[in-house]
Amino acid sequence: MPLTLHSIRACLEGAVPAVIATCARDGTPNVSYISEVHYVDPSHVALSYQFFSKTRQNVLENPRATVIVIHPGTGAQYKLAVTYLRTEGAGPLFECMKAKLAGIASHAGMTGIFALRGADVYRVESVSEICHTALATAAATTSSLAQLRCAIARLTGAPDLASLLDSLLDSLLEVFGIEHSMVLMRDPAGDRLYAVASRGYPQSGVGAEVRPGDGVIGTAALARTPIRISHATSEFGYGRAMRDDARSRGLTAGIDDAIPFPGLPGSQSQVAVPILAGDRLLGVLFAESVETSRFGYDEEDALVVLASHVGTVAALLEEGEECASEAAAVPRAAAAPRGAPVRIRRYAENDSIFVGEDYLIKGVAGAILWKLVRSYVNEGRTDHTNRELRLDPEIRLPDLSENLEARLILLQRRLEERCPGLRIEKTGRGRFRFNVNHPLALSEVARSN
Repeated sequence: MPLTLHSIRACLEGAVPAVIATCARDGTPNVSYISEVHYVDPSHVALSYQFFSKTRQNVLENPRATVIVIHPGTGAQYKLAVTYLRTEGAGPLFECMKAKLAGIASHAGMTGIFALRGADVYRVESVSEICHTALATAAATTSSLAQLRCAIARLTGAPDLASLLDSLLDSLLEVFGIEHSMVLMRDPAGDRLYAVASRGYPQSGVGAEVRPGDGVIGTAALARTPIRISHATSEFGYGRAMRDDARSRGLTAGIDDAIPFPGLPGSQSQVAVPILAGDRLLGVLFAESVETSRFGYDEEDALVVLASHVGTVAALLEEGEECASEAAAVPRAAAAPRGAPVRIRRYAENDSIFVGEDYLIKGVAGAILWKLVRSYVNEGRTDHTNRELRLDPEIRLPDLSENLEARLILLQRRLEERCPGLRIEKTGRGRFRFNVNHPLALSEVARSN
């Protein structure tokens, strides 16, 4: 059976440097190491362009080259005959290679030196083995079609978005053995992603935010492409150390209303995959591990398929929630709560909500909670529909097509963790009940001029 590029994908992880041989226009040869050979598709690879070297000059004069790659487990060597096509200096391929190169650089102690200038795309003309070894490939954690089939079957019957996301993360743990994962949803109003579900962390981190472009999560969202790194890199971290240091020195201005990101402090491998509904970004699926090279191409492919399925199902659930909530909520008499009143304070500037002295939530989710507590205090009302929230101008949803259900999940889970006396309970598709177990005392801080 002839070798294919797909069959040697393990050689394209950057664990062992590759070698490239080129010729100048006059036939003078040149051989040099190259940091990254990136799998693009079964017929193409991309090589990292970092310096204007003799190699770079040669391929611009003579596009044919030979690349030698080495299997990191067996030591077998393979020759790729390639032809240079183009250089991409931005976009999904560039961002993916930039993240991977940052991990390689960090692992090699070359952070700040390995800077990607472009992704050189080559067509692979042939693949051949030039050095065989008797070493067997080390056992690896791979994602099989059977595992993927099992995971998708678990997701198919999810009745709502919360169940869908929980089933997704449970499947990663129980089917694929991925212990640390989370889902972040996109909030276009605040240009951010916020965590709505997680597994494997001491604190859930629900409500933690990541800006587009920050770390592998933000980069995957911005470029709308999977991002995977096999070694820790400060360039794609999340500022946990900086935040902790600021707090230790009393420099907490501006971060007291931020929920700490729950990521692993010793994370070595990370993979982030965008969740898309057509061309609309819904969120990002993220997994990490303290093991180096924990996620390979197989895991990346599996997560891409799962994220695609989740995006499709989430969009269908969103349409169903909107249709089901057309009917008005059925009023229900609220039982008079007892005990000391719970103080709830709202800052109108960004809809930040504090319960007592503790920060709870902000943004659209904060505006929703403020509507719910006011409706309860002023009208004794507890039953609501998604539709009324969508149509309320004070909540300022950015677009009727954006996922309101994700914000309700965020609010529901933050209340469960931080304020169990307030609870959101689904009563049907597109409907929910706001349960209050204590008297409420509301106050509001108006917007600054």
